[in-house]
Formats: sequence, C-alpha cells, structure tokens
Amino acid sequence: MFEFVAVSAPAGFPDHPHRGFETVTYMLEGAVTHEDFEGHRGTIKAGDVQWMTAGRGIVHSEMPAGPGTSRGLQLWVNLSSQNKMIEPGYQEFQSKDIATTTSPDGGVTVRVIAGQAMGARSPVSTRTPTLYLDFTVRARAAAPARQPVPPSWNAFVYVLEGEAWFGAGAAAEKVGAHHLALLGQGGDGVEVWNRSDDRPLRFLLVAGEPIGEPVAQLGPFVMNTEEEIDATVNDFECFVNGFEKARHWKSQAMMALDDVE
Repeated sequence: MFEFVAVSAPAGFPDHPHRGFETVTYMLEGAVTHEDFEGHRGTIKAGDVQWMTAGRGIVHSEMPAGPGTSRGLQLWVNLSSQNKMIEPGYQEFQSKDIATTTSPDGGVTVRVIAGQAMGARSPVSTRTPTLYLDFTVRARAAAPARQPVPPSWNAFVYVLEGEAWFGAGAAAEKVGAHHLALLGQGGDGVEVWNRSDDRPLRFLLVAGEPIGEPVAQLGPFVMNTEEEIDATVNDFECFVNGFEKARHWKSQAMMALDDVE
C-alpha cells in the first residue's frame, strides 16, 4: 500500500495495531508525533523518515504536531513469512542524515531513502530488498534521471511536482503531479525527463523484490493466510502473542482526546 496523507489537528491516527509488515513514513510538510506501547515516542518533521517494523505486533498512534496541515507519504512493505513474527523496531533518520547526491552537471538530485542511487547509499537496513528514491530534476536539465532497477522487481513512480516524461521522442509518455505510474518488469531501469523550461520535476521511485508468497490482509494486519489473520485478531483482542502491553496502554494523544470528550 502507498498513500499520500494530509491531516490537521484534531484529526489524526490514534491508537491502532499492526502486524506482519513494515511502514515507511516520509514527511513532506509539517510534523507528526508518534508513540507506541513499547514507550517509544518522537516527532517526524519535514524530510525525516521513519521505517517501522511492526513484526509480531505493535500498537501506536500518529498525530499531527503543531498547527496547519501536515503532509507525508506512507508505504507498506511486506515481510516474508519468516520475518512476520519478529520483534518490532524502528529506524529513524532526520532529514540532514538522508544520503543525498547531485549529478556532475547539477541537473539531477536524489535523496536515497532506501537502497542506492548515483553513488549514494541509504543507511536504512531492509529485510525485503527495497529501493525508495526521491528525485528532483531541474528545469531545462540536459539529461534525465536514470536509475537501474533489477528486472524481476516490482516498481512504480509517484510524481510530487511537475511533469515526468518517460522515454524520448514522440513515443514518450507523460505523468502529471500526484499521479502514479506502474513500471513493467523485464527492463534494466527507468529514465525520466523533465521537459519544462521553468518548473522542476520531483518524483519518487519505489521498487522491491517480490516475496512470492500468498498475502492475506485485514485492515492493519498483513499475513500469509486467512487462518493467520484470524489468529492475529484473536491475539489482539486477547492481548497475547505480542499484544500483551496493549491491555493497559493508551497514548498521550488518546488520553487527551478522552479528556476533551
């Protein structure tokens, strides 16, 4: 799953569970405060990344911090069956710590959230091999953004600003802002041009190695079979097998909402 999120207080995402996958939160504007039943708490600001491994179970909240609208992106990365019940954990990086590099001619800049690009490598460790890149191609750039992608991987491009052109000449295809383009398998990578004379192009390239296992999903739970989903619901409702701490925990955000009501 991949989604663009725009939220303003008092709305948000109060206490809710996850199991069986990872969430990647990449903030574009504003900030979000998160906390969980393990005692972890922090604020993700514009340009920051949080890579949360839900594993066998986590209950957390994500609420906008401060006035105005907070905007960001969230990607769900599936875990293989052997990793679905590992202990939960976090990898968090401030904007200044994200690996960033620019092409020699200054036309293309990339922030490397996961994987590697243009000689820069992300500090994020991924259990499911993943590529997550934030490209900016300046107006009148003489060359496109180019990135190799393993031919067997699934991949998509999401345009944040400007217009992305795939390929050159009359056969080139355009993708506008806030649109997503699925890329076919079998190629050796992607080439994206900015044809604008006055507007930069900013887009995300996300790719991952297919796990090749069945997927069963119910809301915030992603497992391999319906039986595992049923067991997960039971574990959550009975506070067992990874959800023990949920019995007596409420986030500060939830307690504040309770006080208002």
